[in-house]
Amino acid sequence: MSDSSREEETLGAVRENDNPAEKDPSDWVTGDEPMTAPQRSYLDTLAREAGEEIPADLTKAEASEQIDRLQSETGRSTE
Repeated sequence: MSDSSREEETLGAVRENDNPAEKDPSDWVTGDEPMTAPQRSYLDTLAREAGEEIPADLTKAEASEQIDRLQSETGRSTE
């Protein structure tokens, strides 16, 4: 079978009203890795604004969840 006769392969159809970029942090393949530098910086900013202290050893998934929570509390929510 030649490449030109093969149909394009696809994975995971996108449903209407479904944003593939918004994946539950618990489903992330790299969610258990340490948070990224940008996450750490933004989380620090949000925690200061909210007057909270957050552990500095969060995973990527945990940091994302804290960011979402603090965005809502500080009025920085993107939704």
